[in-house]
Amino acid sequence: MSDATVGESSSGRLRVLVYSSNAATRAQVRSAVGTRPDPALGDIEYVDIATAAVVIEHMDAGGVALAILDGESSPVGGLGLAKQLKDEIVDCPPVLVLIGRPDDAWLAEWSRAEAAVPHPLDPIRLGRAVVDLLGQRSARVGGRVSRPR
Repeated sequence: MSDATVGESSSGRLRVLVYSSNAATRAQVRSAVGTRPDPALGDIEYVDIATAAVVIEHMDAGGVALAILDGESSPVGGLGLAKQLKDEIVDCPPVLVLIGRPDDAWLAEWSRAEAAVPHPLDPIRLGRAVVDLLGQRSARVGGRVSRPR
């Protein structure tokens, strides 16, 4: 990956990190969003992660266009992890949290996540949120997802 791109894999796909301690939840996210939710964005490459430590490793290394974090994960929940990432990473990529119920939206706001989608996951709502966040990130950097200098 060149210094000019962040969030793109070597194949030019947008890299989306999906964190959940539950493999079925990670599969549900991938299935709901798909690999090309919007032709204007290009293809998505998923990075499935089951532990918070590996999420932090990937986020510190860069190259992630969007992080989707499951608030229901254990032992480390996605809401606290989102807050930690937003507090510690300069120019942190957008974060979407999956919350246990709509009433948990205040926790998503506290975590500083840009979007929240409640369980059970609605594929249309999740896909729309992913497209919106990836589109905003791309627009902020002049049409391409670029690494800050």
